[in-house]
Amino acid sequence: MITLSDLSLRIAGRLLLDHATLALPAGAKTGLVGRNGAGKTTLFRAITGELAPETGAIHLPKNARIGQVAQEVPGTDEPLIDIVLKADAERLALMAEAEHATDPHRIAEIQTRLADISAHSAEARAAAILAGLGFDADAQKRPAKSFSGGWRMRVALAAVLFAEPDLLLLDEPTNYLDLEGTLWLESYLAKYPHTVLLISHDRDLLNRAVNSIAHLEHGKLTLWRGGYDQFERQHAERTELAEKSREKQEAARKHMEAFVERFRYKASKARQAQSRLKALERMKPISAAVNDHVAPFRFPEPEKRAASPAIALENAAVGYAPGAPVLRRLNLRIDADDRIALLGKNGNGKSTFAKLIAGRLTPESGTLTISPNLKVAFFAQHQLDDLRPEESAVAHVRALMPREPEAKVRSRVAQMGLATEKMDTPAKNLSGGEKARLLMGLAAFDGPNLLILDEPTNHLDIDSRAALIDALNEFTGAVILISHDRHLIEATAERLWLVHDGTVAPFDGDLDDYRALITSAARRDGADRQGKANGASKADQRREAAQRREALKPLAKKIKETESLMERLGKRIQAIETQLADPALYEKNPQKAGQLAKERAAVVAELAEAEEGWLALSGEYEEAIVS
Repeated sequence: MITLSDLSLRIAGRLLLDHATLALPAGAKTGLVGRNGAGKTTLFRAITGELAPETGAIHLPKNARIGQVAQEVPGTDEPLIDIVLKADAERLALMAEAEHATDPHRIAEIQTRLADISAHSAEARAAAILAGLGFDADAQKRPAKSFSGGWRMRVALAAVLFAEPDLLLLDEPTNYLDLEGTLWLESYLAKYPHTVLLISHDRDLLNRAVNSIAHLEHGKLTLWRGGYDQFERQHAERTELAEKSREKQEAARKHMEAFVERFRYKASKARQAQSRLKALERMKPISAAVNDHVAPFRFPEPEKRAASPAIALENAAVGYAPGAPVLRRLNLRIDADDRIALLGKNGNGKSTFAKLIAGRLTPESGTLTISPNLKVAFFAQHQLDDLRPEESAVAHVRALMPREPEAKVRSRVAQMGLATEKMDTPAKNLSGGEKARLLMGLAAFDGPNLLILDEPTNHLDIDSRAALIDALNEFTGAVILISHDRHLIEATAERLWLVHDGTVAPFDGDLDDYRALITSAARRDGADRQGKANGASKADQRREAAQRREALKPLAKKIKETESLMERLGKRIQAIETQLADPALYEKNPQKAGQLAKERAAVVAELAEAEEGWLALSGEYEEAIVS
């Protein structure tokens, strides 16, 4: 059990947690959500002991091991597999002691403990984790210094997963992963044997990998059962109910105040007026719901529409060195209103293809035909470093509008979603999300016909990601998307292209098919992802997927029936609470109020039981889908 009691945390004079309380049972998988800047990472620092709370305490089980990804692995000559194996300090110490121990009793204790922690299968487990995060057998033997910072962050993640701490703290672990790594991590965390506390803005990860949500809002922590979609629905319902209750209470308050004001000095009504005054004093105010505004994303419309095809490739090849193409046999067409998501492991050439389309690379062979009116905007996360750190957002935009008045420049910055108080802040002091908004706005400044977005959601919270989805769906031009955010892909992309085996080709299937493909490929330990290793054709794979879905229909039906039951129970609870929120009920019919309270308790218990059943059924379905 992990307990936060009456916890207050303050950073630079700003109160982030205000007497917050939270209890997590052992083995819980909990997603920690809240707006950027709410204090989620600060809470992690308090749990690890890096930051002392202002009030309250954090209670952890005795000798509990806490693990988190603190920083990227140093670029040394040490092979990746050895770095990961070293993460289990107990195993290393026991194996070192076993080499020199002479006491038979101690030797027996060491060997028993090594067996308990599965020490002799450690290398296989470490290799499996590295493989899941994108490192094949050859890469695992290469030195860490041969990998970029992003890939070394994956090694650091692999190390903490291998160590299997009692409390695993993960802060945005998918920021350095591709879609394949994210899908693998979802499955791994869902089966992790200990407690997990996960900060993430990835809806699908929060729906699949956790069984509860801890919401940090206005300095308080609230625990919700289920994944993110359940939390979002229940939170909206509770907020709506609270607002209705507040409005009713306010109306009742005004009515009583008017009575008191009118009759308090009349002898015949003085006692009734005093009674209402006391009732007003006892009435606990219901706080109004505070809806934090999320600025929308806006992509300027192009002045001229590009003719279709906007881009056509015929037998093209592209790379960075003559005679060594990264991609070849490119025969593709992008129309003026296409919405395409690129799938494939990092390193397969997704960014190379994006640079080719953006005009940053030229074909080594073949032909690339571009529509005459085509304007391309290209956004990639690594470009955040290209912002001029000492200059504000206004200065960046003014450089593109040198002759425009100040009001027009600031209006353009506001359209990028930056608050007034942030417009004059140096870029180096903006948050990651604010930098992403600025850079995205600068990239699309001239009204592009084609948007190319390479991992646009890193540093964006869930509500900002929803705003980006709305903007992309309203944009009239074409979109090429590279993202590990499955929800973003499903909500915006109409076509999937797979970057694999040195080329790019349409993927025949949806993201569920792709998930099944890469999961089965990982389980075959690096076998060909298209099924060539076992002789299966695409048609065979589609047929097998269809047969699997057909077999799972009864289970899917049970899940839907349970969801319908949960929805009915939730509506009944809401209806009861609406009646219980009426002060007149307790005066006119206190017996009915008691009956409603009992009924509410019974329905809440029934809903909890239904939710438990839903979680079990969903887990069974997920296990069957990936097996």
